[in-house]
Amino acid sequence: MADWAGFGELVERVPLDGHVGKSGAGLERVRTGDGASYVVKRVTEDSDLLHALLGGGPAREYLLWRAGTLDRLPRGVAHAIVGGWRDVETTVIVMRDLGDRVLGWEDHLSADRARWTMERVAALHRAFLDAPPTAVAPLGPVLDQFAPHRLGAVLDSDNPLPSLARRGWELFAEIVPADVADSVFTVLADVGPYAAALLAAGPVTLVHGDLATVNMAFEGEDLVLLDWAMPVAAPGPLDVARFVAGCSSVVGLSREETIEAYRRAAGPAYDEGAMRLALLLGLVWLGWNKALDVVDHPDPAVRARERDDLDWWVARARVALESGLA
Repeated sequence: MADWAGFGELVERVPLDGHVGKSGAGLERVRTGDGASYVVKRVTEDSDLLHALLGGGPAREYLLWRAGTLDRLPRGVAHAIVGGWRDVETTVIVMRDLGDRVLGWEDHLSADRARWTMERVAALHRAFLDAPPTAVAPLGPVLDQFAPHRLGAVLDSDNPLPSLARRGWELFAEIVPADVADSVFTVLADVGPYAAALLAAGPVTLVHGDLATVNMAFEGEDLVLLDWAMPVAAPGPLDVARFVAGCSSVVGLSREETIEAYRRAAGPAYDEGAMRLALLLGLVWLGWNKALDVVDHPDPAVRARERDDLDWWVARARVALESGLA
């Protein structure tokens, strides 16, 4: 699909200013003369912070779709893209409008739904086991995208995320025991050896890269995965670690139970060493956000919950560091 010609006459366009994404990508809902509704994403290096941190150029989500990779998703896993094109420096991605089937940050997954989700994530990883696509993002920049030295290049953007992350890392250094905090900052300073260790630790597959409830929709028996902006070739546990890092507070399983549900379903896509290292890299990815919640969240109950969560992640990081995997 090269432009709107194949979709029919546009009769309505409504910006989606309140969507939950933090990168800055522009979204709008459009309707065509035949009554169809679509969600359109426009990605540019100037407007989308995370895209800029991955080097800009054509959006990875578009490249993955154009290569036909998303049409090879296994049964039970789906995507929403129906068209896309490049318009000078802008990548335009057209998706089915899934309405309220798309989850928000406040939506909770029951224990059964969480297991159902992990089964489908595992199916994705099994489907591309040892044969990941090439139209993916480089692993290193995905792992360290919130590193202080990376954020320094985008601090003058209109997006508040870089400043929040920088403050979060300052707090992280203050409230996390020095042995783990120093190790995390070592990884952030040079992620290359840790990316190589992750690739060596377990079987490589297609990893969504930003697995979170807000990037999911439930459609019958399908888990629809949205926002394929950071797909990487890596061991599947990286997806699970990122899901647990960002979403454990809204999941009806404990962190350990979520990991176990994935392990049971993943079969040959699971590797214990890869999971230990992925959990360390989960703290490297989102430690700043956890520190912010521990210190700055206005609700004392949330601060206490996040303190417990951060303690769990620090313990998991120690296991990985002491195992010698890193």
